[in-house]
Amino acid sequence: MLALEAGILPSSGLVTLKLESLQHSGSFKARGAFNSLLSQEIPAAGVIAASGGNHGAAVAYAAKTLRHTAEIFVPTIAAAQKLARLEQYGATTYQVGDNYAETLAACEARQQQTGAMGIHAYDAATTIAGQGTIAREFEQQTDGLDTMLVAVGGGGLISGVAGWFEDRAKVVAVETHGTATLANAVKAGKPFETEVLGLAADALGARVLGNYAFNMAAHHINDNLLVSDDDVRAAQRFLWRELRLVAEPAGATALAALLCGAYRPAPGERVGLIICGANTDPASVSS
Repeated sequence: MLALEAGILPSSGLVTLKLESLQHSGSFKARGAFNSLLSQEIPAAGVIAASGGNHGAAVAYAAKTLRHTAEIFVPTIAAAQKLARLEQYGATTYQVGDNYAETLAACEARQQQTGAMGIHAYDAATTIAGQGTIAREFEQQTDGLDTMLVAVGGGGLISGVAGWFEDRAKVVAVETHGTATLANAVKAGKPFETEVLGLAADALGARVLGNYAFNMAAHHINDNLLVSDDDVRAAQRFLWRELRLVAEPAGATALAALLCGAYRPAPGERVGLIICGANTDPASVSS
């Protein structure tokens, strides 16, 4: 946890960061991966997952720790740092498809062949429950929160956060213009396939919002905001310059909403946000 001192941010709110960028495997995804593996019986064929990189690294890390085999499918746009994590954790890795949807299809075909247990990146109850432990800890470790700003890809993280807080805190989704699956689903009244592109597409690039997240949006997600790639880059540089924290684009997306003014807290409003991942080239955040 890191409470930002007054004057660091252009905000009148009280801002606290939860540094999931320091989590095992470099992102919050380790929570959902461990919960999924520990709450179910794993077949002899092990586990299999499709991922932009962070979920795959988390599943690989959890599988290695719990002594299961893992096969991970990632798209061709996966960051080199995420591929290095997978190699480090000993998973069998396949780079297939130009985006997450194509990667997931290849993963599901392989799962049918092997009988391995699929661990979904965001639209599964065990994954979401694991991610929700972030919100539980956040509430326990602070004097309370009025608002949570949460980056959204497929919606697993925000589903866990919104499911925990329900109506005790306002939950605000933050996406980039190029990965606006939740914003588009809310406008359309249903999840549908959205083109994804841009800086954060490897981590926030789910083409279709998860069903759990869509249902949460109807009941416990209070607003959704969009930021630009330039806003995200500025947030990455801010985290490095002011706090010496490395964040990948997805990890800086929620903070970008504060820095660019997309979200303006009221005086004294207690705002929490998650620096959700750090799997990127450190040189990219300081240029």
